[in-house]
Amino acid sequence: MLDAAMLSGTHERDCVFEVFARSLPGGRRYGVVAGTGRLLELIERFRFEDEELTWLRDNRVVRDETLDWLADYRFNGTIRGYREGELYFPGSPVLVVDAPFGEGVLLETLVLSVLNHDSAIAGAAARMVSAAAGRPLAEMGSRRAHEQAAVAAARAAYIAGFGATSNLEAGRTWGIPTMGTAAHAFTLLHDSEEDAFRAQVRTLGPQTTLLVDTYDVHKAIETAVRVAGTELGAVRLDSGDLPVLVASVRAQLDALGATKTRITVTNDLDEFAIAALRASPVDSYGVGTSLVTGSGAPTAGMVYKLVARKDETGSWIPVAKASTGKASIGGRKVPVRGFDRVGVASAEEIHIVQGREALPKGRPLHVSLMTGGVADDRHLGAQGVEAARRHHAIAREELPESAFRLGRGEPALPTEYV
Repeated sequence: MLDAAMLSGTHERDCVFEVFARSLPGGRRYGVVAGTGRLLELIERFRFEDEELTWLRDNRVVRDETLDWLADYRFNGTIRGYREGELYFPGSPVLVVDAPFGEGVLLETLVLSVLNHDSAIAGAAARMVSAAAGRPLAEMGSRRAHEQAAVAAARAAYIAGFGATSNLEAGRTWGIPTMGTAAHAFTLLHDSEEDAFRAQVRTLGPQTTLLVDTYDVHKAIETAVRVAGTELGAVRLDSGDLPVLVASVRAQLDALGATKTRITVTNDLDEFAIAALRASPVDSYGVGTSLVTGSGAPTAGMVYKLVARKDETGSWIPVAKASTGKASIGGRKVPVRGFDRVGVASAEEIHIVQGREALPKGRPLHVSLMTGGVADDRHLGAQGVEAARRHHAIAREELPESAFRLGRGEPALPTEYV
């Protein structure tokens, strides 16, 4: 596309590209924007180096004139969009890229790969947070994801309300609290379960979490309390009929005087399994596979479309595709969140604007993310992650109670084009 646009002389036309999702995955009631801070850093660094240019030349992908243009490529445009951690709905203009066609069209795959992955994880994580009803959750899915995706998944889950991750690289890079427990291999390494527990308590202290289902759970509980004392921090259950097992473990711990010892549960949990344990005396959850795969929705389904361009006279022209089932809505848009009289969110209002119209009433959803190719520092690094986490918590509080039902249903807020 770039090569052909350069040949026709249209690659420098000012354009507006928009990222949105036509629908929410799996009948879910809201989505969560995640990955924005990562994306801005990647766009700032996006270049074509000698190795890439040589490969493009050797394989005759584009003309030499286009290769020269790519050699000097640097995104210099403007990006506005929803804050990271914000909630979105079908049609929400999550990200808007203002740039000449050539600069903007090259970002499509980068933008979508980051936002689709991270938003899918955050959307699943938010449902799990709702199901946990205030009990802490830890992300533990690194062994079920690509090594780089694992770090991004931990970041997205934290923004959506998870309290910690077992991925130390996510802690180092993004400032996310880290935690972990011993695996069954550590118990199997030792001559006895008691030897394993003693080694762990000697190293980490009695407040550690002991894995108690390698052999016999109830014998392990007796051993754990004998080794660590009644101040044992927690026990972890990773198998079995969890509602029944959790209840019996709680009763046994209490009978042994370990009334403050917490019970953490893992074992292939998803939002539905977590909800099923709501009445059980579980203190915290560790979630892996389901979380890092989006709990059945590994992508958010976002698309990147051209919605406006300037013509030869410098006037803005709305553009849209009319494909059956994939039609888009042209024009620059200003989204706001509408509220009812008691302050509960009631609609996703998307105003199609022509110029500098007065801002509509409601909470504005677009913020500046990048100007002149330079990212706003407030969205970057560990501070950006914390800001996104705080904003997500605020945005969730605005939703009606029906938004948090796990069953299939309509989006929590209707999308209204104005």
